[in-house]
Amino acid sequence: MGATGRGEGGEVGDGGGHVSGAVTRTHDVTFTASEARKRYVSWCRGEPDREWACLTLLARHAPGVAPRPLRRETDPDGTPVVVMERLDGEPLGDRPLTAAQTAALGAVVRQTYDVPLAAVLDAGLPERLAGPTTLPRDLAAWLAEPHDLTPLRDAGLVARAVGRAREWLATPGALPRPRLTALGVSDRKPANALWDGVHCRLLDFEDSGRSDPAFELADQVEHLAGRLDDVVDPRALADAVGLAPPDRERAERYRPLWATFWLALLLPGHGGFARNPLGTTEWQAEHVLALIG
Repeated sequence: MGATGRGEGGEVGDGGGHVSGAVTRTHDVTFTASEARKRYVSWCRGEPDREWACLTLLARHAPGVAPRPLRRETDPDGTPVVVMERLDGEPLGDRPLTAAQTAALGAVVRQTYDVPLAAVLDAGLPERLAGPTTLPRDLAAWLAEPHDLTPLRDAGLVARAVGRAREWLATPGALPRPRLTALGVSDRKPANALWDGVHCRLLDFEDSGRSDPAFELADQVEHLAGRLDDVVDPRALADAVGLAPPDRERAERYRPLWATFWLALLLPGHGGFARNPLGTTEWQAEHVLALIG
């Protein structure tokens, strides 16, 4: 099967790396025998520029990690398009990862971290969407908004988790000081990795930019699509990525932030709540409370 990944959203709502209550379709993909043509539905955040820059960087500094960029086009109506090679493989995420898949995913993620920072800066990439300097502030503002919790099975549990998360976000020193030292590819759902039986390769870079490897690892292991049905073992994947112990500890401190991000998306009135079974919000609230302590 040739693919560039599943459509936006999947079963977990918007995982595209920006705080939003709505599930939005960001692009359409069509295929030929050798090419994937990605046509952007929205591009107000510079999505085509980010994707092209990231694909170009990876082709130069980490070949084999992602599709090779082939060309940029503009449709007659002005819609931007990025054309890339079509990859073979099956999207991860329909069952728990095997040890071999976990090792391969960890290895390819680590390759993105190892792209030289000078090259990322030369490419003119800004901080990734929902990056380490912006997500905490945006998430705190979002959680401060009124939310109708009456559709939930256990509104009290979720209210406690939201309140505890707000307190934690306001606590000085709760989060590490961000270090924008690496390339961050943003959307970390397992289906954005293709498995060919030996290697994993990554897809979807429209929200990419400079980031912190510890922040990226926390994003990876806390992605709801990886935690649902135990697709990803957080400890095993963190081991496979292989950050040094200080960054591994910093990643652990970032995990409550990403868990809170998913809790926010699962609140009633937002896309994740509508697209998941009743009880998922409570399950995530328990996880947030456990991580914050």
